[in-house]
Amino acid sequence: MRLLAFLSQVVSGHVGAGAAVLPLERLGFEVLLLPTVLLAHHPGHGAFRGRVLPAEQVRELADGLAAHGALGGLDGVLSGYLGSADTGAVLLHTLARARAQGTVRYLCDPVLGDADRGLYVRPEVAAFLSEQAVPAADIVTPNQFELEWLTGRKIGSLADALAAGDALRARGPKCVVCTSLNREGGDATMIETLALDDGGAWLVATPRLPQVPNGSGDLFAALFLGHRLLGRPVPNALVRSVAATFGVLRMSVGAAEMRLVEAQAEFADPPARFAATKVR
Repeated sequence: MRLLAFLSQVVSGHVGAGAAVLPLERLGFEVLLLPTVLLAHHPGHGAFRGRVLPAEQVRELADGLAAHGALGGLDGVLSGYLGSADTGAVLLHTLARARAQGTVRYLCDPVLGDADRGLYVRPEVAAFLSEQAVPAADIVTPNQFELEWLTGRKIGSLADALAAGDALRARGPKCVVCTSLNREGGDATMIETLALDDGGAWLVATPRLPQVPNGSGDLFAALFLGHRLLGRPVPNALVRSVAATFGVLRMSVGAAEMRLVEAQAEFADPPARFAATKVR
């Protein structure tokens, strides 16, 4: 199976493409990577070198793939941090070209911000994700802050989260997965992931871990898309993706980067640590 990924890339570390490509390869996918950003390392480590890649460069690479026939026979497209709205336009144009040649499932990880830092992308990128990328996607994987921002709904309870997920699904995506869910009535020692599609809604809770490195959202999105493309139902894909992400993070507590290589046995067949509770 083949997948095209529009993701940020770092030379050192495991975020963006560095968190997504190896897990997908371990699941059996050939991954074509179109980098949107190229940095020496994650900006969270302090002063860094690198840049958002010009959209013209990303477009040139996409055109090269098309000329080579590489957009035919794709099973999926994955997008994460974009860097610019112009690159987003390249993404959607490339997606349309791929879908013209067959069925292609698109997962948009709408990287906008988080509860600690708020919105950290440019306003035009946020607008592009909300108005164009999300409606074009089959699956979206926002964290709680991003789901609230995209829907204009504050999430306090499980009912609020379900309503926000439904509101986002009404705009196009068949499946919405809310990560890093913190809600009233939840166990304060746990963190939850909620998935919704036409078949229902499922919740998985995992223990909170201290001092975990960046990149878990990129990892989870890649794993969830991979399992869905392999034909696994939403609750099974959810459990497998959550379990593998937790396994990597548990091994990475206190580390500067996810210990992705050391924990790679988690990807293809993670231990059955958690269960999905059907909440609707």
